[in-house]
Amino acid sequence: MDFVRLKLLEGLYRAGCQTSVSNSFDDIGDRLAGLDLLVSYVAGPYPDPDQCAALDKWLGDGGRWFALHGTSGGKAVRVESDSRRRQMVRLPHHELLGAYFLNHPPIRRFKIHVKSKDHPIFDGLPAEFEVADELYLIEPMPDSRPLLTTELPKDPSPPGFGFVYDRDTSIQEDGKTRILGTERRVGQGSVIYIALGHTHAPENNSQPFVDDSVAEGGSTPTTFRGVWEDAHFKQIVANAITWAAAT
Repeated sequence: MDFVRLKLLEGLYRAGCQTSVSNSFDDIGDRLAGLDLLVSYVAGPYPDPDQCAALDKWLGDGGRWFALHGTSGGKAVRVESDSRRRQMVRLPHHELLGAYFLNHPPIRRFKIHVKSKDHPIFDGLPAEFEVADELYLIEPMPDSRPLLTTELPKDPSPPGFGFVYDRDTSIQEDGKTRILGTERRVGQGSVIYIALGHTHAPENNSQPFVDDSVAEGGSTPTTFRGVWEDAHFKQIVANAITWAAAT
């Protein structure tokens, strides 16, 4: 989180944005008053119903929310049949965000397809590019517009890996497409969610192993920067900041 915070602050500074940082959604309505852009990254904290209502009003009035990676997470509960496993809980902030996290297999390489090339956050990007990252299995909300996709017919997670889910609601009708980026319009504003963005250092690495496409033998890199060192992803972040400033 510290590494990503620095990268995001650097991008905002370069764009000439005056930025504040918070580790909670307390008083979010008051703090967003008169501001153009909200950026979020982690799975917690997450906004409660009252805070979601304040965010919804801000978006409706023209605010723009650029949400990354863990934002689609939130509260996880222990599975009674296996106290070591957890399952995500659907909450009001998933409806507001437009995406709900189910699980991700071990870090792997995969192709990203730009589904909505006309959107300004994809200016200068090719129609597809490859990344190494956590491939999030995301259930998009019905009123969300797909922005990025990939193909993964089946969750390749080994038994006992990751989160438990009752049904794979991230797979699309063709049986292979997964949505990794969404936009949900709210009144005059909009929230964009991009599922990419895992990073870890030795002190906070929780990856027991990775896919062979990332490291031979599945040995987890002690430091992993993934898309934060990828030119295409960096362009998306820079474009998103410009997109917000265009309000």
